[in-house]
Amino acid sequence: MRHTRLFIHTRGHPSAILLLVQLAGMLLYPFIERTPESHVAFNAFGIVVLAFTIRMVRRTPGETWISVALAVPIIILLVLQSLFDLRVLLPWSSALEALFYFYAALSLVAYMMEDQRATTDELFAAAATFTLLAWGFTHLYILVQELQPGTFVAAVNAAAPRSWSELNYLSFALLSSTGIGDVIPLTPHARALASVEMLVGLMYLAAVVARLIGFTTQSKIARRRERRGGDSWEQD
Repeated sequence: MRHTRLFIHTRGHPSAILLLVQLAGMLLYPFIERTPESHVAFNAFGIVVLAFTIRMVRRTPGETWISVALAVPIIILLVLQSLFDLRVLLPWSSALEALFYFYAALSLVAYMMEDQRATTDELFAAAATFTLLAWGFTHLYILVQELQPGTFVAAVNAAAPRSWSELNYLSFALLSSTGIGDVIPLTPHARALASVEMLVGLMYLAAVVARLIGFTTQSKIARRRERRGGDSWEQD
């Protein structure tokens, strides 16, 4: 019975499911990306995330067919990379994945802004959107690194290519403007991209998240007024 209730509850909050899947990927990738089977496991989990993201886009004003049209070639490229170890396809799949995650993030923003109230699912969507943006920029960094090796350096193994987890860490540090990342972009193109991500993160927090907080505050004030009005009516 509890499992049934949990299933029904999560079905009503697809944003929470997407967020949990993304967070699970971020926690699991460091364990698998250094193993011999890491490439296959990484791509397989990437396909799972694509599926959950498409499911989320269906609940938003965004067009599902656009996300599907982007996801299909991504899946084909990921499968080819897994079967034949074709690293030459990585820039193409990374570019398409970046577009896919940015489109999903924009769809979620439209979903959160289509009314003037903040539901529980929209609050989960705010966190999921932030993660989608971070993942989108992560794939752009992978694209830049593949096209221009040595774009990013770190304190450990400075000459080695940066892993997905390292670039994802950089992306979250820039998007949140915390400045705690130890991965440094060296080339002008990478630094310009990093500057754009910092601007996007600042605008997202200032415009979208702040507006959701405003909706939540307005809802609480309205409920308090209704309660006070009801109490006054009962006293009369």
